[in-house]
Order: sequence, then C-alpha cells, then structure tokens
Amino acid sequence: MSSVEAVRAPGYTVVRDLGIACKHEIRSVRAFRRPGEPIRTVGLDSSSATSVALLRLLLAGPHAADVAADVTFATIQPTTSPDELPHDLVLLIGDHGLAAAAGERQVWDMGRQWVGWTGLPFVFAVWLLRPGCDPRDVLPALRAAREHGRAMGAVDGTHGAAHYDLDDDDRRGLARFWAECRAAGLATEPDPKFVTTSPSATAE
Repeated sequence: MSSVEAVRAPGYTVVRDLGIACKHEIRSVRAFRRPGEPIRTVGLDSSSATSVALLRLLLAGPHAADVAADVTFATIQPTTSPDELPHDLVLLIGDHGLAAAAGERQVWDMGRQWVGWTGLPFVFAVWLLRPGCDPRDVLPALRAAREHGRAMGAVDGTHGAAHYDLDDDDRRGLARFWAECRAAGLATEPDPKFVTTSPSATAE
C-alpha cells in the first residue's frame, strides 16, 4: 500500500523491513514542469496516493516560490507525452513515469526531490497489516516472496534505483514523511506499530 495510508487510518501495523524505497532517485515517479511560468495547474496521475502527497509537500515546501496562489489540481489519465497536456505540472507514476518523454518540460524525479530537501531516503510503499491480523499468518508468505524477488533480480525498470529491503535510514525517511503529512493536514494518525519479517517477529 502507499506509505501515506499507514497514517490515514488507525490500527495498522507496518512490516518494518519490506517496502518500495529509494536512496537517491526513483526514476519511475516523475513530475514534468512547463518552464518559465508559475505553476497554476497540476495534473495528477492518481495511481499512488503517496506520490500525490509527496508532490503536494514539495509544492508547499521547497517549491513554494514556483507555485501560484490560485493553483488547482486535477486527476489525469496517465500518458507518456506530458508536454501535450495543458497543465503546468504533470505527475506520472510507474511505467508511464519511466517511459514519458519530457519534450520541452523540466523533469523532477520525485525521489531525488525528497532526498535533496530532507537528506533522507523516501519510502513509496509498505506492507500494511489491518487491525486484528495475526502477523504469523502473513509474514511467511512475505518472506518467501522476497526471496523469489531477489532470485529474479532487477526487473522493475528502474535499473536499481528502487530497493525493497528497508533499513534504519529508510525508516527515518518514512517517519519524516509521515510527520510532514500530518503537519500539512494530509494525514491524522500517529506512527503505527512495526513488525519484522524475522521468524521471531514481534510488534514494536
């Protein structure tokens, strides 16, 4: 699930060592800006709630000077030709984010934007356990899936930019993102509990 969802509803438990994250750039989540004008219209590929929240944080934070006071947001159909859309800024995610041609637009890699702002990695997605779920019923399958994925190698199209085993730095980045979302009114819940995929898993 999008990592922002962990702090939008109560009672979730997060698997602490699995997710989708980047240390520098991500390549598959990019925003395309028409240069030379204030950002008045933003087109959002809504396939990742976390990516949309991250863009909103960046526009209110390090890119605030680029944004018009009357900025509006609209959902778009994903495309590989953002320069053909009327919006001043276009967010594209996944295969469309990877393949999109910038045309005359400036490209913001959303992972790099976050790292440049905070100095921390960014975690786009996590495994969430709903309230009442026994981790022992789920974690063996996640461990097996991780090993299968490792055996397949890098096949996600990011050429190694994305990683899937989360460490302490990733979790610090995640905590910062959650705090920024709460401060911006994009989330309301406190940080959730964590559980590890270790066979002796206990919630933290």
